[in-house]
Amino acid sequence: MLTVGMVAENTFIARRDGGDRAILIDPGDEPERIARELASLGVTVDAILLTHTHFDHVGAVAAMARQTGAPVHCPKGEAFILADINRFQPFPGIGPFESYDAEVLVSGGDRLELAGFAIDVVSTPGHSPDHVTYVLADEGAVFSGDVLFQGSIGRTDLPGADHDTLMASISTLLGLLPDDTVVHPGHMGTTTLGRERRTNPFLRELAARG
Repeated sequence: MLTVGMVAENTFIARRDGGDRAILIDPGDEPERIARELASLGVTVDAILLTHTHFDHVGAVAAMARQTGAPVHCPKGEAFILADINRFQPFPGIGPFESYDAEVLVSGGDRLELAGFAIDVVSTPGHSPDHVTYVLADEGAVFSGDVLFQGSIGRTDLPGADHDTLMASISTLLGLLPDDTVVHPGHMGTTTLGRERRTNPFLRELAARG
């Protein structure tokens, strides 16, 4: 996990133990730093996976795609945003960023085989319109982007966001995976689904529904 950029976004490099191939998840900023880490690990990047297309998660996509030659996997419903990123960046004074045309469009229900991992794509909208979570069930891990954080949840005051939709997405993850599943989020530290089920104040709403 590399925490990068002005809003402390988490970029992840995942490889099998001792493996020389990896996946790169949500390269948000500081491409030179990401490249140095890849070189120090001695890995080849099989794919760049995006959970969603907010600027803090895609700011280094174009640079890393050029450097690694790896195909970019983007949620199908947000590929048009990545392709014209500055048009959809709502915060004045931030950017500009380099747009990118994703090579692979992913949707919930897809299954990917990359860098020795079996990866299920789970649709988790709410923070953004077509947000996805990447589930590595054999590893007991998820890359949740901005859906679920340690003690918090993704914000829903951005264009295309919706609180009820986000809560439904979190409920899906809680129902799909065991409590010891490690959550690798887009901001803040790692956690587990069980810990968030027990202690996250924002999930009391789900407990009340149950």
